[in-house]
Amino acid sequence: MISNQILQSSIENLKSITKYDFAILEKTGRTVAATSSELLILNVSNILDFISSSAESQLIQGNQYFKVFDNGIPEYVILLKGEDEDAYRMGKILAFHVYTLFVAYKEKHDKDNFIKNLLLDNLLLIDIYSRARKLSIEIVLKRVVLLIETASSKSETSLLMILCSILKADEETFVIGISDNTAILVKELKEADENQEIETFSNNVYKKLEDSFFDDIRVATGSVVTELSHISLSYKEAKMAMDICKIFSECDSKHVIYYNKLGISRLIYQIPESICKIFIKEIINKTTMDELLSKDNVAVTINSFFENNLSISEAARSLNIHRNTLVYRLDKIQNMTGLDIKVFENAVIFKIAIMVNRYIKLASSLKAF
Repeated sequence: MISNQILQSSIENLKSITKYDFAILEKTGRTVAATSSELLILNVSNILDFISSSAESQLIQGNQYFKVFDNGIPEYVILLKGEDEDAYRMGKILAFHVYTLFVAYKEKHDKDNFIKNLLLDNLLLIDIYSRARKLSIEIVLKRVVLLIETASSKSETSLLMILCSILKADEETFVIGISDNTAILVKELKEADENQEIETFSNNVYKKLEDSFFDDIRVATGSVVTELSHISLSYKEAKMAMDICKIFSECDSKHVIYYNKLGISRLIYQIPESICKIFIKEIINKTTMDELLSKDNVAVTINSFFENNLSISEAARSLNIHRNTLVYRLDKIQNMTGLDIKVFENAVIFKIAIMVNRYIKLASSLKAF
């Protein structure tokens, strides 16, 4: 359906030109837009009688009535105050204008529904191609899916409305609302450097949402696909990127997450949980990872050591402790785990073990969701 705001704006602009008062009503008789307060209080029985009649237009008690049809069924009623020939012509013009708006909005709605079902794998391959042709959607075209999530909004405006306003001039980008704080964008790519275009577009969307007072914004992108039937794959990748970012602390500072830049996090996410548990048990055989990291200074020491690229001197300086104190702590970790993380190979194994342990703890709930 056309938004009431669009209908109200249309008749107000027309009134400023013609000086006639207009109202637009739904087929139930409810007024959805009017240029005069008296047109908000109408005889509904007259309107319903007109809708049920075979007439396309009618003059009733000084008001002109016109039907707007959808496949032969009245969808809207146009009311215009006036009985002369000019009033009749103005009413016909408004009826045609509302009809063209209705067709455009219906086509947009149909396209959005088609894309939504495509993202969710709800269509057969043969249906995808036939419906795409009917809706004039290109089948072979470079596209990418973006998943957008926010924690909350400080404004009354929904995420979907803001995204639509950002992309109002970009008719080839589809905006699908999932909830008040989640939306999907299907973006057509036009530039030769597709990675740069995705980065620029994603950061622009993030910045515009930030300027609109949304909190904790995350934008996740899938990979580029060229076939229309493959955009569900790009969506699944964007969803995976968003989930991975919620699991691994490496993503904590990132607002835009690219599926093809997730590296080892993506690899771990795709390993079966049972294999991950075996790996942890084999690596940390004397205690559990949670017990180890909960001991005094262990988590802080390990994080600092890794953040400083295994440099004992730099890590000790950042921890504000003596170098020998740090070596003593690292030796204690070696006694507990059997891994000397001062050695690069053991440090890599231990880092992966920490990530795998975090994945085991958090991934099940995310995948279930």
